[in-house]
Amino acid sequence: MRFKAQKMRNIKVKEILYLLEKSDIVIGNTEHYFNNVPPSEHVNEESLDWINPIKKNKLEYLLNSKARIIICDKSINNPQELQSTKCLIIVENPKLTFLRIASTFFLPKVEWGIHPTATVNSAANISDRCYIGPYSYIGKSTIGDETIIYGHCHIYDQVTIGSHVIIHAGTVIGADGFGYQRNENGAFEKFPHIGGIIIKDNVEIGANTSIDRGALGNTIIEEGVKIDNLVHIAHNVRVGKHTAIIANTMICGSTSIGEYSWIAPSVCIRDQLVIGNKVKVGMGSVVTKNIPNGETWLGVPAKPIAVFREHQKIETKFNRSNF
Repeated sequence: MRFKAQKMRNIKVKEILYLLEKSDIVIGNTEHYFNNVPPSEHVNEESLDWINPIKKNKLEYLLNSKARIIICDKSINNPQELQSTKCLIIVENPKLTFLRIASTFFLPKVEWGIHPTATVNSAANISDRCYIGPYSYIGKSTIGDETIIYGHCHIYDQVTIGSHVIIHAGTVIGADGFGYQRNENGAFEKFPHIGGIIIKDNVEIGANTSIDRGALGNTIIEEGVKIDNLVHIAHNVRVGKHTAIIANTMICGSTSIGEYSWIAPSVCIRDQLVIGNKVKVGMGSVVTKNIPNGETWLGVPAKPIAVFREHQKIETKFNRSNF
């Protein structure tokens, strides 16, 4: 086993101050401690709790929470009144602060190395500080520092994976794309896929996802991209940095997706399109056209949200008039 759970211990508020921003405020006793981070329904006096800024009756929740240490936003009125019984950590983004603390103190620690059942090609260039899980295969590829590849993954040749990348179980990276040409007899001849894949730093790829190698050039996943489970990314796709692609989505060949975009579950994007920066594509959409920067599209086929809503109004009016 290459992961060791951190021992449960009492963590005092003063131990987590280095994770806070300069503008954050701590009110109350910093000697209070926590040793668990459960769901809200299981919070106890030794838990670290947080309040979603959009939650109604936040002050009532604060008063009733069993936790002595609570992360909240700056909209709480008169927080000093609670400092005798609570320690409040007042921040801009409570969820972000909570996840940083939970990740630092409660995630299992990784022991770097290659599981004995994994197979690694002798020509692979693998950092000493990475983890290769059980029954995974690594071809003639490069893997950077502190990258984690869980069990039953298959990494083909000509794949370059950066540092701090996480690849979950069952994922295949570097298989041939789907490219064929009919010959004079109507039979298929396979287009050669001799390109590679470049996955840059801080990418996370979910379980049972497939990313195909480029045909002649490379398939490229830029820094900070997050890809969910059961996603298919075809040959020569480029995904811009810090874009999220959610489960069951299919990106067809040679499509380019910009930076900081959000592709919702079960989206299909046809080949050779350009999806801009900071684009949002709604759940279940089928994208058949280029999408400019900053726009939100949805529907089948996908269209700008204003057009989609107008079509909905017309359809609703038509349906009502016929029943």
